Amino acid sequence: MQLKRLTLATSAILAMPALASAQVAAVTAVTAAEAGPAHDFEQITVIATRTEQAIEDVPATVDVIDREQMDQTLVRDLKDLFRYMPGVSVTSGFGRFGIGDIRIRGLGGNRVRIETDGIAISDAFAIGSYSDANRNFVDMDSLKRAEVVRGPASALYGSDALGGVVSFVTKDPADYLAPGKDAYLGFKLGYQSEWQGLSAGATTAIGGERWSGMVVVSHRQGRQTANQGDIYSNDDTRTAANPQSRDGRSLLSKLVYTPSLDQQVTLTVEGNEDRAATDVLHLRGFQPRTHAVTSSLVGDDLQTRARVSLEHELSGLDGAVADSLTWRAYRQDSETTQDTVEHRVTAGGAPQRRERKFNFDQRVHGLELEAHKAFSTGNVGHVLTWGAEISRTDLAQKRDGRAIDLLTGESTNVVLPDVFPVRDFPRSRIDNAALFVQDEISLADGKLTLLPGLRVDYYSLQPRHDPIFAEDNPGLQPVEVTERNVSPKLGAVWHFSDDWSTYASYARGFRSPPYNDVNLGFTNLQFGYAAIPNPDLRPETSDGGELGLRHSGRDAWFGLAGFYNRYDDFIESAAMVSRPPETPLVIFQSRNVAEAEIYGVELQAGVELEGWSSALQGWSLRGAASWQRGQDLTADRPLDSVDPARASIGLAYYAQDWGVSLHGRFAAGKERLANPGDFASPGYGVADLLAHWDFAPGASINAGVFNLADRKYWDWADVPGVAADSAVLDRYTRPGRNVGVSLAVSW
Repeated sequence: MQLKRLTLATSAILAMPALASAQVAAVTAVTAAEAGPAHDFEQITVIATRTEQAIEDVPATVDVIDREQMDQTLVRDLKDLFRYMPGVSVTSGFGRFGIGDIRIRGLGGNRVRIETDGIAISDAFAIGSYSDANRNFVDMDSLKRAEVVRGPASALYGSDALGGVVSFVTKDPADYLAPGKDAYLGFKLGYQSEWQGLSAGATTAIGGERWSGMVVVSHRQGRQTANQGDIYSNDDTRTAANPQSRDGRSLLSKLVYTPSLDQQVTLTVEGNEDRAATDVLHLRGFQPRTHAVTSSLVGDDLQTRARVSLEHELSGLDGAVADSLTWRAYRQDSETTQDTVEHRVTAGGAPQRRERKFNFDQRVHGLELEAHKAFSTGNVGHVLTWGAEISRTDLAQKRDGRAIDLLTGESTNVVLPDVFPVRDFPRSRIDNAALFVQDEISLADGKLTLLPGLRVDYYSLQPRHDPIFAEDNPGLQPVEVTERNVSPKLGAVWHFSDDWSTYASYARGFRSPPYNDVNLGFTNLQFGYAAIPNPDLRPETSDGGELGLRHSGRDAWFGLAGFYNRYDDFIESAAMVSRPPETPLVIFQSRNVAEAEIYGVELQAGVELEGWSSALQGWSLRGAASWQRGQDLTADRPLDSVDPARASIGLAYYAQDWGVSLHGRFAAGKERLANPGDFASPGYGVADLLAHWDFAPGASINAGVFNLADRKYWDWADVPGVAADSAVLDRYTRPGRNVGVSLAVSW
């Protein structure tokens, strides 16, 4: 809480030196008037190699979404951000918890690294029906760019990058200031009908000769996200979305000091908060397991993230080991608190109030160093990237609650199957340290580039003394884990003609044994089961290869990539390992069980139609497609986390001050299921119509109509595990026809 208060208090202080500056100076910036890339492969990415490179020069599949794209496609959350990106999906759930995790090529959860300005977002953790901490901690309006690397990226980003990396880059003062423009003020208003959401934001930036500053604030509020269920009952037959009230706010402030042309210091204070109150109507009524009757169940969910970081960039060093260097120190606190209040009549006829509280708290501080050195050996050019990272993470999770007899007023902490309070893993501390190095080797006058890289990681998990965990798990001793891992990679890009290139890459991925799997623990003697730690868990690992072909013409471009990833020692959480009479209780334990493979093909393409005819000036066509297949080789069954084939296509017309585009989103039906009795989402095609208009200097409006034909459809990411014969399948449908609009003005 102290860091959260510091976030709000410091934001005002940060702005003061910049606001007080009376000097007018040139501040480097990217202005809206500057020409953008001719095609998508000319977009600059940093995440792929930790150096600025055009996408066509990196041996990986990389996607970049800039601020203009976010505005024109009316992005408000992670689902919207990846709406037109086959191969990347975002899960969401019915009930109260909303958006879940990001999946890249069939892997999601904590196997995908999500970071903001290089700092990893906290983990996801869920247990039971009333506890679900997700990773949706970023306000899209605070971003200037989002980048995605598909496939294992542990050689540069370490553990948790087994499936890929999603990197969010926040706005800077330089994005709004330019020579002759030392101040900026902007406002943005938005509305989206699918959740009756209203949003408002303001951005101010000001610069002087050496100082510049920026403050971005936003607020959003609305109701539940609509679906196409039409049963509004107050019991388990309900298919319409549960009533929900949502409220959120965020703040991003930066203070930048530039003492010279080759040096810059940035202090960032960032905070984000989201709250949702849900009337969980579908859980009312008779409860078959307990024979109780629930008359009401209300959830109040709050998640917050606060970050303070100091970054120092140095260039022009011309040293023996570095031409440029960046170091960053940071502290980040993330917390999820979820309260549930239930009124019921027990099987014995007693009126009762049940209160449950879930808390998941993750606090991390760390230090990062990254350096670059360019040099030549004969006719061979090199750009050496090297660095180090060290971090310490403290984790705590607790479930608490009580049951109150409304006739007698008596209260008990026994709310079966739990005797509160409980922790499902002990308070823990994780220390991470890493060294990495990469060399970009340029051969044949720059036509061939080799990119070998290597990272060494050290991971240490230390459970802390925890009376709550010990009381709930008598005689169970949490274990420490220490792991060291080496992750190599090798990539090559060959520009074999002016417009054509091919690439190949190999990457080793790994994920350290998670704290909640190593020391998972709960004991319930009445129900006859227990979960125990596993000190022998091994890291999850992968070996992945990718081949690609790209064409970058003046009027047309396309990229085709094929990939294969083999995964070993997947961790199965809370697997049943024994039962009576072998042991007195049913014993659950996380274990390494699975070998798996995921492979597929991805396509991206675009055409500027005016290259065919001057009559088509301003018209363009964009498309992407993904086909993936995954198999659990140990159990010989499909991986349900792998999406069916998906595609998107967009036809757009852009004039000087306005534009309009028609987008199609398509998915094949899900055919391969681990459990044949599960619901297989059918195929669908959905059309969206988008438009934007810059109707005055510094003023623009963006509007969109989504699901034009009001199609009923299911996103596979939202339905795994739902029974095919369920009577409430419409619960999991996506919204019908809906509209969005935003108005932005700036000076």
